[in-house]
Parts: sequence; C-alpha cells; structure tokens
Amino acid sequence: MCHNLLHDPKIFQLLYRVDESLAEEARTTRCACGGKWHRADYPRKPRGCLRDFRMQYASRFSFCCSHCRKRRTSPSVRFFGRRVYLALVILLMAGRLTARTPGAQAVCALLDIPGRTLRRWRDWWTQAFPMTALWKAEVACYLPPVNREDLPLSLLARFAGPPVAAVLDGLALLTPLTIRQR
Repeated sequence: MCHNLLHDPKIFQLLYRVDESLAEEARTTRCACGGKWHRADYPRKPRGCLRDFRMQYASRFSFCCSHCRKRRTSPSVRFFGRRVYLALVILLMAGRLTARTPGAQAVCALLDIPGRTLRRWRDWWTQAFPMTALWKAEVACYLPPVNREDLPLSLLARFAGPPVAAVLDGLALLTPLTIRQR
C-alpha cells in the first residue's frame, strides 16, 4: 500500500506544510517566563528524503525564548524525535521486515535501510510503543483491538480514506512522541 508514498513528492510537501503549521502554533504561545519565542531551528541530516526536499528537511523547527533562552521544539510529522530516518519512513517501512516483496526490498535498497535497522524499528513498534502513555490512552479507541504484532501497519489500516490520509493521520497521532516531555 504505502511504500509507494516514499517516492511521491506531494507527501513531502504536505508534511512540510503541516510541520510549518505546528511550528506556528507553538510560536504563538508564550514561554512560562512571559518571553516570546524566536526561531532557532535544529540542523538535521534526514535519511529517506527525496533529493528535491533535502534542503527543506535539513532543519527541524525549534524556538528559543527571548528572555530566559529556554528551548522549545514543536511537534513534527516529518521527524520522529532524534531518529535520523524520517518519521514517514519509520512508519511505512517498520512492517516490511516480514513482507519480503520485491517492491519493499527495492525501497529498502534505495533508502539504504539495513536489515538490523528494520528489526530495531519492528521491536520498538511491537515492544516499546505499546508501553507508551500515548498508546495506552489511544488503544481503547480501537475496536476490535489493533493487532500489536502487526504494528504499525495494523494501526494504519484503522484510518479511513486514501493511503495519504491514513499516513497523515498516523503521523499526527504520533506527534506527542516527537518531542521530549519534561
């Protein structure tokens, strides 16, 4: 279904626009000290990004308080915390370990994703993700229950609409995990 999206420039544009919107939302609030947020992006070297979008994806939106200098990073649908691969790649390729289709193998080769990285992502989805507070709060919303062994693909299958909408909904669901909670 979805690994074809990794070649679609429109999804990269869409994710960038969503991140801009999330960043603007974060910027319009005030710091706890009352100061304004100034733009102070983090440089990134994302893997799994189309060549045409590498410049746009070379930084993560972040802010610094004008008064106390505290940092604030906005939630993101492009980046998944500090991981080097894009959130889109982690979401779509983590379930491909068992799917040894020629298409999935070609995408892994194109994106230079080693097998051990796929296994690590798969372990995170099936072992660590179900233990997160986010998942514990969300799991009750899905009936019948989402098959934990097939995460993240079993989760994506719950979102209605075309593949782009399902992926965007999945990435939006994960945004609380993209920032460090203090």
